[in-house]
Amino acid sequence: MSDPVTAQERTRTIEQMFSRLVPHYDRMNRLMTGGRDGRWRTLAVRLSKPEGSAVLDLGAGTGDLSAEFRRQDAARVIALDVSAHMLTRAEEKFGRQQIEWLRGDALHLPFADGSFDVVASAFVMRNLPDLAGSFEEMARVLKPGGRLVGLDITHPPDSRWGKVLRVGFEQGVTRVAGLVSGDRSAYRYLPNSLSGYPTADELSAMLETAGLVDVSYRRLSMGVVALHIGRKR
Repeated sequence: MSDPVTAQERTRTIEQMFSRLVPHYDRMNRLMTGGRDGRWRTLAVRLSKPEGSAVLDLGAGTGDLSAEFRRQDAARVIALDVSAHMLTRAEEKFGRQQIEWLRGDALHLPFADGSFDVVASAFVMRNLPDLAGSFEEMARVLKPGGRLVGLDITHPPDSRWGKVLRVGFEQGVTRVAGLVSGDRSAYRYLPNSLSGYPTADELSAMLETAGLVDVSYRRLSMGVVALHIGRKR
């Protein structure tokens, strides 16, 4: 478990950084993923089997994942994010009729045990100040049999091609994104966020430690993105 003061400080730093990025966030996502992030979200939602489910979108950002859950017939979607500015933008995009927008953080989810059929996140896990503690909270609010789905950038395969992909991510895409957004420091953070982030296998083990079973993952985009899925007993 991370030191609570350190976790709070990092949460505040992340909140401030992403709040600054709101005007450029959607455009940057398209640019940095070559327009593939929408397809990845669609796949993540489909694999979660959302029909008729109560869903928590953790770190909802500007709402794209939440909206995809509604498109795929989730019964209820709560979109939670630490940044009020992100949530304001999300509400401007998608309205309030079918999605509930809520400010909060992953270490202190304001829900009773067993509240959701699905807890999902997209490009959030690397930014959590206490990943193990956050996984415990996600598992807590899942119903028995509920599904956790996490989509994020990951360490590419340990191969020559994997190293090429990583260099391209660290030096190419993020530099261009920083120039377009005008906030180079924020996009310099993105490759740095991978330095202490678990590998895909290590992340699977952490999910199992948090109480999930049938944990698996698939690599996307030549291995630089991983989609993890697990189920609560």
